[in-house]
Amino acid sequence: MPREIEFRRIPGLPPYVFTIIDALKIEARRAGRDVVDLGFGNPDLPSPEIAVEKLAEAAHNTRNHRYSASRGIPKLREAVAGLYQRRFGVTLDPDTEIISTIGAKEGFSHLMWVLLQPGDAAIVPTPSYPIHIWGPYFAGADARQVDIGDGTDAAGYIDRVMEAWEYGWPKPRVVVLSFPHNPTTTIATKEDLQRLVDWARERDVVLVHDLAYADMTFDGFRPPSIMECEGAKEVAVELYSMTKSYSMAGWRVAFLVGRKDVVQALAKLKSYLDYGTFQPVQIAATVTLNEATEYPQEVSAVYESRRNALYDGLQRIGWDIHKPGGTMFAWARIPEPYRDMDSIEFATHVIERCDVAVSPGVGFGPGGDGFVRFALIENEHRIGQAVRGLKRGLERL
Repeated sequence: MPREIEFRRIPGLPPYVFTIIDALKIEARRAGRDVVDLGFGNPDLPSPEIAVEKLAEAAHNTRNHRYSASRGIPKLREAVAGLYQRRFGVTLDPDTEIISTIGAKEGFSHLMWVLLQPGDAAIVPTPSYPIHIWGPYFAGADARQVDIGDGTDAAGYIDRVMEAWEYGWPKPRVVVLSFPHNPTTTIATKEDLQRLVDWARERDVVLVHDLAYADMTFDGFRPPSIMECEGAKEVAVELYSMTKSYSMAGWRVAFLVGRKDVVQALAKLKSYLDYGTFQPVQIAATVTLNEATEYPQEVSAVYESRRNALYDGLQRIGWDIHKPGGTMFAWARIPEPYRDMDSIEFATHVIERCDVAVSPGVGFGPGGDGFVRFALIENEHRIGQAVRGLKRGLERL
């Protein structure tokens, strides 16, 4: 009988708490209950029609069935350069400052491999999108979690990052950022990011900015790219994804842009790991970036309407939350009458008593306990149904 294998990295991972709520949702639906799923952040809007058409056309060309390029085909990288010029007024070299990744999670995870090793440290926000916390861990490094707060104060968070670096040892080599932020919906101004770039230029620090929600903001706010900041190319790289802006989650198309040596280091590593995304997907993404330029605004308008429906509904039933300025989420502190529960207990109560699925905040790191996250992945009618369910099941409000 072989002895039990001692696995590496996996034992340190906590249970994926979202599966608890997902199992309860499935159980409830099997019992015939109509559960409104505002838990998993899986975009429900269709991808642009032009993307689908071009994918089908390119897939019929057998020359596209061969290995592609792990860096991304040249025309795709040129399309990304065009996007950054139009959207942010930033000039990027397609050959040295842009590579394609198989989604932002893959790009971020492997980026940590080239920036960190055992004995190194990164500063990451808590709560946070889980891979931002666990990516450094997979590279064998220490992830030092800094509280990002309740979603209202990017400047305060940046102050805490600087303080954590000054008093930390060994000095962190990487600072991970993401504005607009998942799950807290925190937004940052160009001035906020410029302050951090200026600070990083005086220290041996690489800034990694995940701009997953570049186009999904509300009330007229336009989030900046960190690459707009003076001196950013000396210290920063940024991930831009087509997942949310173009509702292309399953396509797995994202990009790393910015500081040349960091981009090229990731390109070298990826040349050993993959041959890039299926070439018809890259071709379709190229055409989409060049021709479906208004699609991100259309997507954002849909989510803003859903944001309004959820926020207004929660206000009416007495659940006061911060009004999200961006992302496809709402970050809600557990109502005061229910704060005897942790976030898993509360999310369980909500699905069992209200027929609404939400994500427990602790799933985004210890800083998230005491909160739940709503994903705006149902239409306004279904969101209204969810609010009515919450009013019915949360008797203490």
